[in-house]
Amino acid sequence: MSLIDKLPYEWAVGVRYTRAGRRSGRNSFISFISLISVSGIALGVAALIIVLSVMNGFQKDVTDRMLSVLAHIEVFDARGAMPNWQATEKEAFKNPAVKGAAPFVETQGMLMYDGVMKPAVVRGVLPSEEPKVSDVAKTIKQGSFDALRPGEFNIVLGIDLAHALEVKLGDKITLAVASGDNAAGAMTPRMVNFTVSGIFEAGYLEYDSGLAFVHMDDAMSIANLAAPAGIRLRIADMHKAPEVALELYKSLPGELQLRDWTRNNATWFAAVQSQKKMMFIILALIIAVAAFNLVATLAMTVTDKQADIAILRTLGSSPRSIMKIFMIQGALIGIIGTLAGVAFGTLVALNIDVIIPFIEHLFGIQFLSKDIYLINTVPADLRWPDVAGIAGVSVVLAFIATLYPSFAASRVKPAEALRYE
Repeated sequence: MSLIDKLPYEWAVGVRYTRAGRRSGRNSFISFISLISVSGIALGVAALIIVLSVMNGFQKDVTDRMLSVLAHIEVFDARGAMPNWQATEKEAFKNPAVKGAAPFVETQGMLMYDGVMKPAVVRGVLPSEEPKVSDVAKTIKQGSFDALRPGEFNIVLGIDLAHALEVKLGDKITLAVASGDNAAGAMTPRMVNFTVSGIFEAGYLEYDSGLAFVHMDDAMSIANLAAPAGIRLRIADMHKAPEVALELYKSLPGELQLRDWTRNNATWFAAVQSQKKMMFIILALIIAVAAFNLVATLAMTVTDKQADIAILRTLGSSPRSIMKIFMIQGALIGIIGTLAGVAFGTLVALNIDVIIPFIEHLFGIQFLSKDIYLINTVPADLRWPDVAGIAGVSVVLAFIATLYPSFAASRVKPAEALRYE
């Protein structure tokens, strides 16, 4: 006796119908349609897992690249400078979430070299303190971040900014910043010469093409500040930055302004979240179409098995038991398709970093352009809660699709079904 024969008869019959016989052309065709239904559900589930994993990976990768040069929280003094920044830093460390702090100055200007001009954000930092709040020192491709020494007016450029200016290490470039020192109060440019001492690559276009680092003392000199503009903080959990920023706003003394990293690119993050939701809905509809193919499959099975249904009814099976048989068949098809889709989607998502480069090399194409998508690789971040949610939606849709054909099977009248047998 096989394992199937040990099941309750509704389950045994439902499982046998799922496997479908090969005794006739009709049975073979129904078996083929069942296979198509399983394949459709599997492909829909796999597509949804892969796409959401890529979108999660895209968001995570860009976020990590942003935070290689961004601090989690920035604290500004409303007056433009923070002369007591050491006291503010000490007060910030009273919050257990704060793990690192460093002062900074930030100004905007125009970098010029050999007739080429490019706008840039110039950030003044202390090279010894900056690693406590960002990983920019780890992104240096040429030169050294420690070459930023006070009074030497060295500068570290983003790699795309350096390419745009066509400069290399040791070249002298000019920074033009606005100045209102003249008697009329007009804004006139102030020119300061810097020596390129390093080139970094964060992997995020906005910063690689528009950010430069100088020593904080040099930045204060060109910005006419007697103290840093504020402090930058790193916290234990970057996802709690908005909550920690609010706590610090309430606890820190003085007229301070706080900005967490999510607000620096709020529009971008909102767009990604919106795209993820819409993509889930669109691909869920693909699963729904595949699941509702079960309606046709089960309807054909019910028509083909009317004699079997009539015999079961004459042997004492209730309409509820008949309905249960076909619900089991449809649910098994949905579960098999879902499991196959989860396995295939997970396999692809976990190996996307190998699959995509292989396809790009094979066909000589590039899926992502850094100029458009900020990064030039296809990342993936498989999240098991997403996989569980997708699998749950797929099984529920498959179950819903079984209801009408199963109900129709329970309404078959034995006498009419056996009339022409």
